[in-house]
Amino acid sequence: MSFSKLDVLLSPVEFESLVERDLSSTCCVVFDVLRATSTMTVALANGANGILPCGTIDEAIEARAANPNLLLAGERGGLRITAEISGSVDFDLGNSPREMIPETVSGRQLAMTTTNGTRALKACAGAQRVWLGCFLNLSVLGQAIRDCQPEQLLLVCAGTGYNSALEDVLGAGAICDFLWNDLGQAASDAARLARDHYYNSCDQLLKNASQAANARRLFGIESLAKDVPFCFRRDTFPVIGEMGSQGWVSA
Repeated sequence: MSFSKLDVLLSPVEFESLVERDLSSTCCVVFDVLRATSTMTVALANGANGILPCGTIDEAIEARAANPNLLLAGERGGLRITAEISGSVDFDLGNSPREMIPETVSGRQLAMTTTNGTRALKACAGAQRVWLGCFLNLSVLGQAIRDCQPEQLLLVCAGTGYNSALEDVLGAGAICDFLWNDLGQAASDAARLARDHYYNSCDQLLKNASQAANARRLFGIESLAKDVPFCFRRDTFPVIGEMGSQGWVSA
């Protein structure tokens, strides 16, 4: 495999500028490990027909108005969006991968909005390819990247608010580590930093990731605490979500 460039965007401030870049020769992988890309991966693995990432609550509600069969999914502040938050309707689902059971999502389409993950996906819309990245699908994703042999690979860490998120950097670093023998001199300094973070944490990955701000916040919400270890179950949902030209993510 021959990369001309492997890069990692470590913070949300960086992905917001992607709309101004020519990404036509770039393949992107978006990581929102806790939890959007993990949740989407589980939904697709359990039979969802497609997921429409929406940047705002209103965008998701408008999508459902156009297609009443859509399930509304998403969070603000980590919690499922209620009518009080949306101004009109309670969402059907939150942003927990454990909600995405076959009985609920199989054969259905979802319109989904989260604080950062769905915005990061939409920011990559001009890329040659856009994949969902998480620990749940890590090895099949790494192999798909090898098979694609992209000229440029950009790993996008969704972060939280305007801040970097440790778990996303670890996810990006895990893919860098998976591909390291193939990369040659293609890795940027940010890619090397991400890979080093993962390499130094991988023996106790869940323990180290549990110190991250997002993990600590989820541990403080009884109904969501189990999402943290769930999202670090490596290679348990070997499905690769990819965003198509019309903005829908499918397997």
